[in-house]
Amino acid sequence: MSLIPAFFNVPLLQGDGKEAKNLLVYIHVPFCVRKCHYCSFHSQIFNQVTFAWYMKTLLTEIALWGRRLKKPKIGTVYLGGGTPSLIPPFQLELIMDALRKHFTFVRGMEITIEVNPDSANDESYFKNLISMGINRLSIGFQSLDDRNLMVLGRPHSARQAAETYYMARKAGFGNISIDLMWGLPRQKMKDWNNELKAVVKLKPEHISSYGLSIEPDTVFGKNRKEIEPELPPDSEQARMFIYGAEFLESMGYIQYEISNFARMGFVSRHNSGYWDRLDYLGLGPSAVSTIGNRRFTNPLFMDEYDAAVRGEYLGEDFEELTDEIKVQELVMLSLRTSRGLKLSDYKDMTGKDLLKEKNSIITALHQNGLIRMSAGFLRLTKNGMLVSNSILQSLAFD
Repeated sequence: MSLIPAFFNVPLLQGDGKEAKNLLVYIHVPFCVRKCHYCSFHSQIFNQVTFAWYMKTLLTEIALWGRRLKKPKIGTVYLGGGTPSLIPPFQLELIMDALRKHFTFVRGMEITIEVNPDSANDESYFKNLISMGINRLSIGFQSLDDRNLMVLGRPHSARQAAETYYMARKAGFGNISIDLMWGLPRQKMKDWNNELKAVVKLKPEHISSYGLSIEPDTVFGKNRKEIEPELPPDSEQARMFIYGAEFLESMGYIQYEISNFARMGFVSRHNSGYWDRLDYLGLGPSAVSTIGNRRFTNPLFMDEYDAAVRGEYLGEDFEELTDEIKVQELVMLSLRTSRGLKLSDYKDMTGKDLLKEKNSIITALHQNGLIRMSAGFLRLTKNGMLVSNSILQSLAFD
């Protein structure tokens, strides 16, 4: 008989104590062909022995959580990585079958898988995804310039990226997101404009556009002194962000979050759930979960992850989300979105008026065109989004 931690024996709650909306499920697939130069996510080189170990442990973890949470309703599934498209279709189907067995799928739910052009390059592959209920793709282009792809350490060409997109379309996918990166070494504004124009011609439903960040313990991080002088100047990066966003909006893509653009009806429900502070369950090594007022992270390495799953002590080492943390996250996550922070939500949670509490900061930000207020919401302008980290810190923390 398993010893289930006591807090999992209660109805699933959201962080604010209300009965939960449908749970978000994230599955981390920690395998890649090779590590990209900018990537700080947990991953390792794919090999059959470790992958078989991962599959066995993951399926056990799915069953464990289904039992603990009493087969909860889930509204989205997101397979990320790493490179989920390295999973052979017949084994991916085992994951989907396990989810259906141990969780309750809701009608019309969103199921996303991240794919890379080097491993997702066959029309039959995409047809298999559709047959098992996966209805949304996130394709890791990052760039449509072969020089940029080489600098980033991507294992595919620009042509492969476009071919992957067309194969997915031909197979029947009607909801495709494309990942792009800007602010790359030696990249000019005109180069970024050309890439955006090329991607828009493909007519994806969603575009994620991220500025390059140099992270520690990455290839770029270890070669920071050589890489940083090649990055575009701050003024050029600002133009890439602002004019890029304006161009995408002029082409029918709504900027609903700092780095995300979607055509009407194609906002990512899974990612939006994070910004709306819904409960989410992370499966796989290094995956993070927030259930009720508790946040916990799975062990990073396979041996520790496997031991935690077999011993059924996942989630026992958790962080309690205090009222202070929840308020900070309300501010920081809400202001990442175009909807912004609903001031009445802040008052309901704290009993305070944010405009009075942070009057001097908000006045300065407003005078500098970094925030705007309307209909009871506080929002970042595009210039504000460009320096969002410092603004969010100033508003969320004393």
